[in-house]
Amino acid sequence: MASFSALSSSPLLCEGSWLPLASLPPPLTLTLSPLSPAEENEERTMIDPTSKDDPKFKELVKVLIGWINDVLVEDRIIVKQLEEDLYDGQVLQKLLEKLADCKLNVAEVTQSEIGQKQKLQTVLEAVQDLLRPHGWALQWTVDSIHGKNLVAILHLLVSLATHFRAPIRLPEHVSVQLVVVRKREGLLHSSHITEELTTTTEMMMGRFERDAFDTLFDHAPDKLSLVKKSLITFVNKHLNKLNLEVTELETQFADGVYLVLLMGLLDDYFVPLHNFYLTPDSFDQKVHNVSFAFELMLDAGLVKPKARPEDVVTLDLKSTLRVLYNLFTKYKDME
Repeated sequence: MASFSALSSSPLLCEGSWLPLASLPPPLTLTLSPLSPAEENEERTMIDPTSKDDPKFKELVKVLIGWINDVLVEDRIIVKQLEEDLYDGQVLQKLLEKLADCKLNVAEVTQSEIGQKQKLQTVLEAVQDLLRPHGWALQWTVDSIHGKNLVAILHLLVSLATHFRAPIRLPEHVSVQLVVVRKREGLLHSSHITEELTTTTEMMMGRFERDAFDTLFDHAPDKLSLVKKSLITFVNKHLNKLNLEVTELETQFADGVYLVLLMGLLDDYFVPLHNFYLTPDSFDQKVHNVSFAFELMLDAGLVKPKARPEDVVTLDLKSTLRVLYNLFTKYKDME
């Protein structure tokens, strides 16, 4: 860093009059941009500021922060900014221990850079042991996380959230523009690249097999209303026996109550009320209900639903349609 400043507090002569130094502007300071590589062929990247304003990018950051805070609520840890709160490994350690139900052998508090990087190394090695057998590409390093590289931190969190089947809905197809600066022959050269942070929910969950509903949503959305109408007719044919009626598939099945009751009606048995929440008032209770309904489906000889209970609870229409169509296929001729 180079700076220019006066060497004393003596008055200065300016255009024939004396002025105290205190009345002058602050000293001029010249600094290199943090982005600027210092060594030959060194490369540095940063997110293009316009990408940070993208609504889907903001939503991804918001959802991940909310998820971390929910997981660590008992530890009274509140994350507000991913780069500033996760770079030293402390929060990542707690998060991984909660998610994997394990205890890492690391110092609880580390102030020095060496200590922080040692903790990060231990945490990221544990993450690697969990993710690598499942084919995850590890798009982060100790230096990138400790260097507050937001893209690396997001890659890490998306991988953890997906691997541990977090009860959240990540926005799909989130990408960012990165500015890449490299120093060659003493000159700085910049370029832009696109970095993909999320794909589709099914791709991220490892379920690559496309089915009729993928095709329906992608290529025949005009027929979607016909499919919904047929499924509504099917479920009401049975739920009407309990004086219940469905008009909105994605919302009225989201708490799992109608799914549980429908399974009892279809297989002609009474579901004990202590097995599920008749009036669920929390996300976990709704997930419990949908999970219980899935268990009843397996007991009835149905294939395991492709959807996750969390997908139904978070109002994912495609997931709800898959579950209901599974029932329709088996019970469509039942009176």
